[in-house]
Amino acid sequence: MRESIAPAIAANRYGLGARPGELEAIASDPRGWLAAQLSGPPPLLAGPGLVPSRQVLAQVLELRRMRRAARADAALAQAKKLVELYRPVYVAEATARLAAAVASERPLLERLTQFWSNHFAVSVDKFLVLGLAGSFEREAIRPHVLGRFSELLLAVERHPAMLLYLDNAQSMGPNSALVRRVSSRRPDAKLGINENLAREILELHTLGVDGGYTQLDVTRFASVLSGWSIGGGFGRFADGEPGAFVFRPLLHEPGPQRLLGREYAQPGIEQGEAVLRELARSPATAHRIATQLAVHFIADDPPAHAIEHLRRVFLHSDGDLPSLYRALIELDEPWAMPLAKYKTPSEFVVSSYRALSQPVQQGRGGLAALEQLGQRTWSPGSPAGWPDRGADWNGASALLKRIEWAQALGARLGAQFDARALAPQLLGATLGEHTREAVAHAASGAQALTLLIASPEFLRR
Repeated sequence: MRESIAPAIAANRYGLGARPGELEAIASDPRGWLAAQLSGPPPLLAGPGLVPSRQVLAQVLELRRMRRAARADAALAQAKKLVELYRPVYVAEATARLAAAVASERPLLERLTQFWSNHFAVSVDKFLVLGLAGSFEREAIRPHVLGRFSELLLAVERHPAMLLYLDNAQSMGPNSALVRRVSSRRPDAKLGINENLAREILELHTLGVDGGYTQLDVTRFASVLSGWSIGGGFGRFADGEPGAFVFRPLLHEPGPQRLLGREYAQPGIEQGEAVLRELARSPATAHRIATQLAVHFIADDPPAHAIEHLRRVFLHSDGDLPSLYRALIELDEPWAMPLAKYKTPSEFVVSSYRALSQPVQQGRGGLAALEQLGQRTWSPGSPAGWPDRGADWNGASALLKRIEWAQALGARLGAQFDARALAPQLLGATLGEHTREAVAHAASGAQALTLLIASPEFLRR
């Protein structure tokens, strides 16, 4: 390993982008700088506008009750109130997330938080999730980013945002008490199971598409998860704390279920929890998680032996995430392959803000760049999350948008920075001679800063 490259790799590949003076500060022990970030509790977010998911959903339920009680001509006004409730919550949450990434002293943990949030993706393109995506990350992801994978998995699948996004709140077992009762009176009633959550847990959250499960396993797992719902009016019932997770026995498919070669005879909610814990320790899950981490931290096509090493650590530690992160830091491959990863729009924006010590302003200003560059916060378009390979981000039109954004930065801030002095502070030994010369011979401070932010070295990590 070329030690001179190590500080830049630590700050830009494992972290979220170097800040002026940071490479010099971590040069004596880049790996130790990263490992130290794994000590102590995970960084949580709090502040004005960041409200618990229960509170958001309780307000939604109250608006629904008001709408049902209102005259027909008042229904539209009530719907507008729902929009007025959700949008400020989304803006506050997304802005706080961006600000935390830009200001973080533990950028590795911020990167890992966003990695897991993307692995367990929900999308604000589904309107009910618009006011919940931020609290989902704060409540289900952040507190468990330094725990075990099984704990993270259980927290994610029980969260209202996931239950609503993947339509499990009203899923009913075909032989559940409620379905039998209603069907006896209304044979044509459309009640039954929803397989969305079960399918995505198997395909995306744990085993992977080649993980050895069948369609029958999906159907049976959906039966196991029937009754996992949200209190206070979601899922046809008003019981339970409004907006909180609730298990409804009346909706749950009774009896044992056999899936993935094992029988689960646990009663009620314990059945689903048992399946999730078993999935969390599966070798197929270990391989999927190891592969995704290797793709994220090493290269779009990481070496098989690195994936295998991470897989073994996952299994031998029973899914202990800090052990997995330490193994990532200790691997030689991420340090020996500089600039192998092309930054996503989010990584590009965050690293630019960190490089230029720019605070994130409240409101939509800080979020506009993410939308302009094609990565609106918590809007991946599908449960698979945002792609993590360069081919999905480095097209000509996407590059042009980044250059235009860099030009706007240069025009606004070029007079405040000496890009020639800043370049080695941000890129260290990864700074190429061509970029160094281009910045040095720029016609103006604005052009010099634009050339630095749009340089091949800055666009990669």
